[in-house]
Amino acid sequence: MAQGDDLIVLVVTRFSIAPDDDGFAARARAALEALAARPGYGGGRIARAVDDPASWLLTTEWDDIGSYRRSLGNFEVKMVATPLLAQAIGEPSAYEVLYDDVPGRAARIKVSDRALDAARARVGDRRTPAGGAPADGALAPGRESD
Repeated sequence: MAQGDDLIVLVVTRFSIAPDDDGFAARARAALEALAARPGYGGGRIARAVDDPASWLLTTEWDDIGSYRRSLGNFEVKMVATPLLAQAIGEPSAYEVLYDDVPGRAARIKVSDRALDAARARVGDRRTPAGGAPADGALAPGRESD
């Protein structure tokens, strides 16, 4: 865990598994064990919905998003966890923790690690600092040279 027990990323992966798939729990446990061996891992759980036995959940906790993403590149994780994760429901799964209230310690508000322009930036966009000019010094669209 990060210094001071500052968990900042929670990964929530949901599955819809056929009731006759008796091997899912064992595969999920093996995937969780592979992930648990990676740096930055802070804990995990496997759960099944009380009211719908086909609905499963795998949650893991990480020091940061980089630790989680790097874990996915590990050979053991690729061999054991990736086939299971491929069965997941296609939806966002990694969440940064912005507020936590854990028994035994004071509640904490955390600052987001997302870039200020994360909602607008797309793959291939050039980074633009606050002044409006692209980071490499080229002119921004619509600006004239001096």
